[in-house]
Amino acid sequence: MQMNSIKELATPAAVVDVPKMQRNIARMQARADDLGVKLRPHVKTTKCLDIVQRQAAAGAQGITVSTLKEAEQFFAAGFPDILYAVGIAPNKFAQALALRERGCDLKLITDNAQVAQAIGVFGREHGHRFEVWIEVDCDGHRSGVPPGSDLLLDIGRALQEGGSMLGGVLAHAGSSYELNTEAALKALAEVERSSCVTAAERLRAQGWPCPVVSIGSTPTALSAQSLQGVTELRAGVYVFFDLVMANVGVCAPQDVALSVLVTVIGHQLEKGWAIVDGGWMAMSRDRGTQQQARDFGYGQVCSVDGEVLPGYLLSGANQEHGILSRQGGEPDREIAQRFPVGTQLRILPNHACATGAQFPQYHALGADGGISTWPRFYGW
Repeated sequence: MQMNSIKELATPAAVVDVPKMQRNIARMQARADDLGVKLRPHVKTTKCLDIVQRQAAAGAQGITVSTLKEAEQFFAAGFPDILYAVGIAPNKFAQALALRERGCDLKLITDNAQVAQAIGVFGREHGHRFEVWIEVDCDGHRSGVPPGSDLLLDIGRALQEGGSMLGGVLAHAGSSYELNTEAALKALAEVERSSCVTAAERLRAQGWPCPVVSIGSTPTALSAQSLQGVTELRAGVYVFFDLVMANVGVCAPQDVALSVLVTVIGHQLEKGWAIVDGGWMAMSRDRGTQQQARDFGYGQVCSVDGEVLPGYLLSGANQEHGILSRQGGEPDREIAQRFPVGTQLRILPNHACATGAQFPQYHALGADGGISTWPRFYGW
């Protein structure tokens, strides 16, 4: 479906600025190329075939997914090399087996010795050998095993002796989202690299294969000075960027390629508010910038042309109503004149993955102002 102008869209609508997105894609691909590693993008950010095809065209190799449904949909669309980067559980073994038996080169991950044993048993029962990577904890942020732990070797042994294929190790420095200085990001990028390489070396010292060393978060990917010993880089949100990433310091608000188009539907003059038709059902409830040095509320307000309007935020949100006000709480007595009813605006999101997930499709805004519709994948 093609439209001639953004102003033809019903609101709220998720808008992708295609030229900005293409610059973001090129930037990360160039970074991976310079560091001498392959780029396996995490497609959970967009869940959009049109976008992932553009990442592949730029040089990406394989994809990372967050659900097996994503794996099914992208495999059906022609992407066979897939990493399912969420710890596998026994209730998903059959779904993973079905994909692999259809020809999908699906890699699974675990940080649990019992699961490693169980997947070997399941594989033997079905005459199949799964490829499994071990998740390494490099920063205490979420999942994974410490690179120097006995558990790492226990999992490796369970995979190798249990009938599975130990394909590699991976880490994700999620705590990078909490940083905001170049020095801190560089230091964490090195911790992420060295932790994962150390884990791989310990497994290889046991005589076990560990061909892949996979790391990645958008901030560390853009901050790493060396990726010696690493084979691939995973990152996801870079394709759009967002306000959390702007606060971290790896982009500017002007680089954010995803926005939500909204329309002014009323005012609260005494409070200095404009009311728009995009609330948390459009922006999501993610307030990731609230804990950072600069709080963007529910999003940064921009003109319909995408120009950042300094000092104006989506400061509050109900389900279908958003509150637009001046940052800092001082009422804007001219809000109705500045933003009359019917005015269209674009709101930059705190967290692009969460905001994108609120919509069944993106409206891709080309350099010529034309609009194309790109569907998103859904489900688990």
